[in-house]
Amino acid sequence: MLVGIPLEHENSAIEPKECAVEMSQYLIKVAETRCKASFSRVFGYFAPRLRSYALRQLGNEALAMELVQDTMSNVWQKAHLFDSEKGSPSTWIFTIARNIRFDMLRKLQSRKEDICADDLWPVLCEQTPDQNETSLDEQVTLDQIELLFNELPEKQKVVIQAIYIDGKSQQEIADELDIPLGTVKSRTRLALQRLKGMLSEYD
Repeated sequence: MLVGIPLEHENSAIEPKECAVEMSQYLIKVAETRCKASFSRVFGYFAPRLRSYALRQLGNEALAMELVQDTMSNVWQKAHLFDSEKGSPSTWIFTIARNIRFDMLRKLQSRKEDICADDLWPVLCEQTPDQNETSLDEQVTLDQIELLFNELPEKQKVVIQAIYIDGKSQQEIADELDIPLGTVKSRTRLALQRLKGMLSEYD
């Protein structure tokens, strides 16, 4: 059980017609009167099913719980959009859940790319309080990075310089260059991969 929400039973995956009608009525009450008792019934029925779906799709209990909470929050806020003539409560609610899942996966992917972009931060921004104290090994590393940086394609150089030298965010770069954020992230990732590959040749 996850925060009071059990997994659905195997034989409860299919929503009986009678239950669909009942859930539709509860959703209508939520939409019309903000009935908390009706919402509690909807939550009690769908939360375990949403949790099972989320665990299968995301494989993480914390993310599964987040999906359940976000989905049911949307159900409460958007109950007025439910139309029983266009589909069952299950269809409507799981459509919301799938959209939230897509958003979560996009955010996770974006976070991974941002982490990737931070991998070389200590190397690219290597500094010491007093340049006179910079060791020969450190100076060679900095010289190598400058040389390798100049070998990058111009578009990748612009992005890397903006991030690691000018301290700009990827969104700021996208706005300034008038290109999609995904393009900035792609150029950053490709540049870092290329720099890593070239640096490894010096080891």
